[in-house]
Amino acid sequence: MTGDDQHSGAGAAPLLAVDGLRIVIAGSGADVVADASFELRSGEVLGLVGESGSGKTTLALGLMGYTRRGLRISEGSVKLAGQELIGLDDEHLRSLRGATVAYVAQDPGSALNPALKIGTQLREVFIGHEDEFRGDAAVAQRIEQVLADVGLEQIAGVLDRFPHQLSGGQQQRAMLAMAFALRPRLIILDEPTTGLDVTTQRRVLDTVRDLCTTYDVGAVYVSHDLAVVGDIADSLAVMYAGRMVENGPSERVFQAPGHPYTRGLLRAIPSPTRAHALEGIEGQPPRPGSWPQGCSFRDRCEFASEECAVTLPPPVALDGTLRWVRCLRAEEIVTLPALGELPLREHFDIEGDEPLLKIEGLRAVYGAGTEVLHGVDLAVGRQRCLAVVGESGAGKTTLARCIVGLHSNWTGTMTFEGKQLAPGFRGRDHDALRSMQYIFQNPYTALNPRKTVGDLVEQPLRQLFKMSRSERSERVVAALRDAALNEQYLTRYPDQLSGGERQRVAIARGLVVEPQLLVCDEVTSALDVSVQAAIVELLHELQVSRGLTLVLITHNLALVRSLADDVVILRDGDVVERGKDVLDSPQSEYAVQLLSDVPTLSLA
Repeated sequence: MTGDDQHSGAGAAPLLAVDGLRIVIAGSGADVVADASFELRSGEVLGLVGESGSGKTTLALGLMGYTRRGLRISEGSVKLAGQELIGLDDEHLRSLRGATVAYVAQDPGSALNPALKIGTQLREVFIGHEDEFRGDAAVAQRIEQVLADVGLEQIAGVLDRFPHQLSGGQQQRAMLAMAFALRPRLIILDEPTTGLDVTTQRRVLDTVRDLCTTYDVGAVYVSHDLAVVGDIADSLAVMYAGRMVENGPSERVFQAPGHPYTRGLLRAIPSPTRAHALEGIEGQPPRPGSWPQGCSFRDRCEFASEECAVTLPPPVALDGTLRWVRCLRAEEIVTLPALGELPLREHFDIEGDEPLLKIEGLRAVYGAGTEVLHGVDLAVGRQRCLAVVGESGAGKTTLARCIVGLHSNWTGTMTFEGKQLAPGFRGRDHDALRSMQYIFQNPYTALNPRKTVGDLVEQPLRQLFKMSRSERSERVVAALRDAALNEQYLTRYPDQLSGGERQRVAIARGLVVEPQLLVCDEVTSALDVSVQAAIVELLHELQVSRGLTLVLITHNLALVRSLADDVVILRDGDVVERGKDVLDSPQSEYAVQLLSDVPTLSLA
């Protein structure tokens, strides 16, 4: 079944029609994307979701007739506004890109040229498309209009600023302005809100939706965050191991998923209203070139049968012809509740003990006197999880770095187990350094690529303890096991690991010295929802088994509900609200606004 069936009865001709698209590794011919077929109409948004490695970005780039180095399009059709893109020469493709189809990259910080001002980069978009925008006056008028469309017109001198002078959300809006500048028919957005706080994310999502509606533009929105996709997409395509396994209207897919993989992804999403335990999907997706015979998902599927091992599931029509699912048991699975029974989170309530960590009047300064924290007070109880939330620039990471001694230019008092801490780590003794460990946000940059996992986890032991080699080895293996890894990882290098595995190694490195406090700085922001669920459950289990205290720096308020016992909300360096009931009964206008910006899904 192709996308034609999905939109049967719709009057308008499709803007984008994809049929049997196959993308392979150039040398071996192994499939990376197989048999992708769907349609998209003007003004609609298609959400393209799945775990890392599922082929989402490869497919999205293929919609522009483009593949990354080492890949090639081997067969299939991509028609945009009636024009076939597959087989066009480079010159014709270049004329279409930007004008007919535009692309918004995941990381605007690396996609924007750091040496050129925003105005220069915007004007460059018009080079080669002078027929539509004749003369400097027409270009200037269009730039002024598109800046207003994305909400950047009120930023003084935005065209004369360099990318580093804009916030992450402003950079992403500048990318959207460039993408919409030539009024394309189709826009492809690749994880455009990953790493953004909920308020900035809300602004970007609203901007995308408004632009698509205003200019009748079709959009393909690539994301691993199903809550975000559900907030913006009209239809949903779920990818696993290079194939679309479910495709249909978003509302129906979310409320009654027909594929076990879709069910697994939905069960891994944290809820902003219900503190339930998260459930990740066990196992790893197969890599290109090693797809198994039959259903690629069978080894991770609770509904798998013997037939699944030998039969590649054909598309099964559901909801009439509105939706199709590649599963032999789709008609049975679609009748089940989307979430089923997920147990509520069990929180600790230890009364009477002195706080493990207490901060009073913390004022942190950068550079020549720029104060970024203004008299912060907080306390973290033993075996509790304190979540520190707020928009980008609120001072969350600065607070975390002050706690562990990575930022030393601060005043106030900070006590740990009743003992006052020096501002910087150089003034702290080994016991204080051991007792507090920091898990960095990005597992791809936090681990030295030239060292094995064993060396990385062992390094803190060499610095903080006098141990024999055998004692260190035993401690390393124990830490890896606590992080849900085994001895086989000892000799691997970071580039041989997935993002979730890297984050587990980073957690193991923190655990190996047996700390009392883990400071986790946005540790799940770049992870798939399934991997995020596994990491969150791991942290909770460690809280129980090791008696750990957690400080969770995050912008994901739904995640806070699933893990945190107490919440502190920061805004521009000030604490605006705190307490265990912040999420249920916010008192400040800012907290109310933050909670209203959180994407939510309506699930059966």
